[in-house]
Amino acid sequence: MQAADETASENHLKASAETVAQTSRAVKSSTETVAESTATMKDSADRRTELAADRTVLAAERTYAAWIRTGLASLASGIGAKKLLEGVVPDWMIIATGSLLVLFSAFCFVVAVWRELFPGVKDPDPAVRRLPSALLIVANGFLTLVALAALASIWFGRTGG
Repeated sequence: MQAADETASENHLKASAETVAQTSRAVKSSTETVAESTATMKDSADRRTELAADRTVLAAERTYAAWIRTGLASLASGIGAKKLLEGVVPDWMIIATGSLLVLFSAFCFVVAVWRELFPGVKDPDPAVRRLPSALLIVANGFLTLVALAALASIWFGRTGG
């Protein structure tokens, strides 16, 4: 009977050892899954950060375009005001209105470059390339000179009939 008890005990011990081995394999597999999941989450977080940086660059370009669009509309309005208001209002009002609109356009061109070159907070490294600074400075410098030439035309050109 003692032999039967020992055999049962050994069988129970072997079964327990097998259960522990299975549990150990399951824990190891679970640990590997968690490690892979953590790596995926890290890669996903890095990708989200990169995409956010790209969106920031593109949003800055849209803001730059809005400043330029506003400046061009103001420049056209200032030049058009001189011709449109001719003979309708006194000359001083034509000059004041045109000057204000053209000066505002020059302000918009300067601010557009300023905001694009000095955005404040540094972005993480985006995948999207920024517009070249030299190109922005040259283009906006030219637009500012055009605005100043229009201002001179408003001030020194003929008004009225």
